[in-house]
Parts: sequence; structure tokens; C-alpha cells
Amino acid sequence: MFQRTRAALAALAATSLLATTALAGDLVINFDDPNPGPKQGFEDAVAKFKEENPDINVIVNINDREAHKTAIRNFLSADAPDITSWYPGNRMAPFVDAGLFEDVSDLWEEEGFGETLAAIKPTMTRDGKQWGVPYTYYQWGIYYRKDIFDDLGIEEPKTWDELLAASATLKENDITPFTIGTKFLWTAAGVFDYLNLRTNGYDVHNALTAGEIKYTDPRIRATFEKWQQLIEPGYFIENHATMSWQDAIAPFANGEAAMYVMGNFSVDAYKNAGLTEDQIDFFQFPEITPGVPRAEEAPADAFFIPSGAKNKEDARKFLAFIARPDVQSEWNKTIGQLPINSEASVSDDKFIQEGFATVSTASGLAQFYDRDAPAEMAKAGMEGFQEFMIKPERLDRILERLDKIQERVYK
Repeated sequence: MFQRTRAALAALAATSLLATTALAGDLVINFDDPNPGPKQGFEDAVAKFKEENPDINVIVNINDREAHKTAIRNFLSADAPDITSWYPGNRMAPFVDAGLFEDVSDLWEEEGFGETLAAIKPTMTRDGKQWGVPYTYYQWGIYYRKDIFDDLGIEEPKTWDELLAASATLKENDITPFTIGTKFLWTAAGVFDYLNLRTNGYDVHNALTAGEIKYTDPRIRATFEKWQQLIEPGYFIENHATMSWQDAIAPFANGEAAMYVMGNFSVDAYKNAGLTEDQIDFFQFPEITPGVPRAEEAPADAFFIPSGAKNKEDARKFLAFIARPDVQSEWNKTIGQLPINSEASVSDDKFIQEGFATVSTASGLAQFYDRDAPAEMAKAGMEGFQEFMIKPERLDRILERLDKIQERVYK
């Protein structure tokens, strides 16, 4: 009798231990932006999630974006977190194809994301399945020093000729028209994308990143010829290949440069550099080819569950949580971006309002060159863009090289 009682007690204790372990399970999240605004938005969301789920022990790792890009394949393969931030579209494709991301189509079905997150569903989908949950997206365009424009009597350019005229006026007054930092390459892709979208349109952008037309195609050459009209007169800041996008804010903040082709995530950094909201403003990238419908760059950020995650149940809870309209409203208010959930509210911040007006009236939304193109092609393409900005006379050589790489990547 004593032995049976002791065995029963032991079994009960074991059951209780298992229950306690489950209740106190760790949820490990890797996040990729330590900049003040994005970090605050993420940490506030995590705090709210923990408040609603006190039984879940959330552990966060916050890394620099470039370090995160370098490390992700290793940590997905070796010691996967339960959730990681990453990007939709072709940037998620290699991890989906390698079986490193979890299919969350069931979560989309259960939570009705097909309706509330409809704007971004296509870029979260591969092989007919959904592989993550987005929490924000943001417009790109041209941020500019309004005080400098006002001092020189420059109006917001609406056309390519007006942009060139504004650039010439700035240069004549010893102000470099554009700042940029191409050390990490993707900033140059933003300039290329807008020149291509405005010269040729959304369909050509998609055809190029899908490998359907060549880089030596006359339409793509025309994009580079427009770019050359900004490069040859010295309209970009010098030594940009040595600077990150954050480094390039300094000449913008101190008045050495007046414009920046950049995403809305950068607004917080301008303010941290000492600029006031009255000193900075935003305009849509001007029209180049009359009649080409206006498409915009509007990349999304998302969270994914690695297939090697240990706590997929709580990971799904977190993904459902970050898609809620109240969570997305607050998060995006903090980071100065746009919520994807159609039931979320949009901040009254002027940049958010301008961004909402920009993306909501666009004819198409591109995810950005290095997200729409496969990783190998994107890397080669962006290296070519940076090289062209430094040595524009190498255009033919660059385009022919990209054609050869394209043939290999898309075969």
C-alpha cells in the first residue's frame, strides 16, 4: 500500500512538474533593429504580450540588422529561436525552400488574416502557403530639408526636370543635392528602383526582378541614363561607399546635403540627429515618363517561426498578438510607420499621413529590389549599382556582367 501511495505521489509530482514547465516555457525572439524607435516599439509590444501572458517567459535578443542578415542562416540551422524577424517576398524564399521556416497558413485561416492583412498577403505567400506575419510597412520617397528649400525658393519637384532644376540650384549654393550611404548597398537599390519605376513602371520592375528581361534591355539602360544625370554633375555626396545609411544622416542634419531617398523608418534618426519636424518634409519621387502609373516602394517587416523552434505553440500566440489592430496601431505610432491590419488606426504624424496618402493611392507596391529579386541576383545587382555610382563610365561592363549572373541565377 505504502509503495503504491508513494508511486502515486511521485506520478502526481511528475505531472505537476510537467505542467509547471509548460506554464513557464521560454519564448525566444530574435529582433533585428536596435535603433531607438524600432527597439522601443518592439519592447513595448513584448511588455504588453507578457502582461497578457504572464505564464510565458519571453527572452529577446536584439541585434544590428546587418549582423542579423549575416547570422540568420546559421542560427536557423543550429540553435533556432522560437521567433525571428525577417522580410517577406524573395528574402524569405530561401529559408522557406530549405525548410527552415514554419508554415503558418493555419494561423492565417484561424485569425482571418486573409482579410485584415490582405494588402501584404501575396508577398507573405509561397507555394500557396503563408510563412509569417507582418506587423508594419512603410513608404519610401524623398525626405528633404524644408528650411533649405524655403531659403532658396525651391518648390517640391513634381517632375524629373523640376528635380534636376532643384538639384542645380542646391549645387550652385554649395549644397550637395543628395546624401546617401552605400556601404551596405541596399540604399543604392532604393534609388535604382524609383528611377526604374518612374521610367518604366511597375511591370518592368517585376519583370526584371523575376529574371524575365535583361539588364542590357534598352528600358533598363534608360533607367541608368537617368541616374547618370544625377551622378555626373556631382549631385550625390562624396565618399558614400564608406558610409552606412546612418552615417549619411550627418551631412543631411548639418545642411551639407538637402535630400535623401530613403524609407520612413529613417525619420526617427533625423530627429535624433537634432533636426526638428519643421526642418524636414517628404515628397513622392517625381514623375519621369509622363503617363506611367505611380508605383511605390513599400517594404514590409514580419516575424517568422523557425521550423526548429522549441516553443511553436507560444510562438503562434505571439504572431496572432502582433497582428491585432490595437497592437499594430500602438507599435506603428511608436516607430512612425504604417500598420498593415486594415482595422488599425493611423497616427496623425505628418510623415505617416503623407505615407498613407502615398501608398494608398499607388498603382502598385514594390517590396524593394533586394526583396523582390533572389538573394544572389540582388547582391550582384546592388554591387553593380554602387560601382556605377562611383564609376558611371563602366555602365556597359556592369550591365553585361549582370546579364551573365542573371542567366545563372534564374536557369
